[in-house]
Amino acid sequence: MKSNTFIIFTSIGIYCAIFHTSAYLTYSTSVAVGAHSGIEECKHQFTWERWNCPESALQLSTHNRLRSATRETSFVHAISSAGVMYTLTRNCSMGDFDNCGCDDSRNGRVGGRGWVWGGCSDNVEFGERISKLFVDALETGQDARALMNLHNNEAGRLAVKATMKRTCKCHGVSGSCSIQTCWLQLAEFREIGNYLKLKYDQAQKLEMDKRRMRAGNSADSRGATAETFSTVLATELVFLEDSPDYCVRNASLGLHGTEGRECLQSGKNLSQWERRSCRRLCTECGLKVEEKRTEIVTSCNCKFHWCCMVKCQQCKQVVTKHYCSRRDGSSPNTTRRRNRGHKR
Repeated sequence: MKSNTFIIFTSIGIYCAIFHTSAYLTYSTSVAVGAHSGIEECKHQFTWERWNCPESALQLSTHNRLRSATRETSFVHAISSAGVMYTLTRNCSMGDFDNCGCDDSRNGRVGGRGWVWGGCSDNVEFGERISKLFVDALETGQDARALMNLHNNEAGRLAVKATMKRTCKCHGVSGSCSIQTCWLQLAEFREIGNYLKLKYDQAQKLEMDKRRMRAGNSADSRGATAETFSTVLATELVFLEDSPDYCVRNASLGLHGTEGRECLQSGKNLSQWERRSCRRLCTECGLKVEEKRTEIVTSCNCKFHWCCMVKCQQCKQVVTKHYCSRRDGSSPNTTRRRNRGHKR
């Protein structure tokens, strides 16, 4: 597992204060694996966008140096929280924890016409409860950013529940399927990532009452913050600040810009979004698209010869890739860009 996964979890002492040592050891591996899967999904979802889930996005807690409250921060919190809950739930259902197993609380009840609850439903209640204790413990602040992060953590957990699938098995004479037994299963994590990506596109910017917020940690300030968040559904992602210009390198924010990024111009089964990646990453950022051809050598036409040898031919193939590069004599910091609205 990549070491950067553990950047997310820097508050080991917080966990130990919540759990007994044995309980912490029981769940900590699943929590780390879940966080890693969340970050990997983040990178997949944003592969061909200006912001591509860089290393600087991995620090979740507000008590450290990262204090951004952008649309992208909201996604990082949601997908990481979902990843932790997902892994804990799956491991629970697989019997990896002594104190947890399938959710059979509904078994025997009529679920609908022609079917009853039964089988082994994934125990999302357990996964939700434990993941909330681990992930939400990172938020030690009480300001608007901390509340934003907690809200988006919860939205990530709700996404796991919202994407669950009902799976059924038929029963009856000669396969007549006169009655079905059904249970709930986790969706593939990619489906949860797709679900949260849509929530990211629809994320709401919250406008805080600045006059009341100036009161600091007073009751009036806390009341203004609570009122603002109460207007948003728990399933929706929220953010407080506009995103920076991801076209341009910004070392202080850990942003690398789009210069040098690969983009796609042609290929089989490309989506429209992938096909437009060169325009989005290069052209609209004031960069040009540069074509580079590389010759690669691979083993091919391998044959087995008795006995016992495999002989292969060496095949050469020219691979064409496209990259964003600076226009001659231009600076990426001064180039005027078009369409500087909500662009990733």
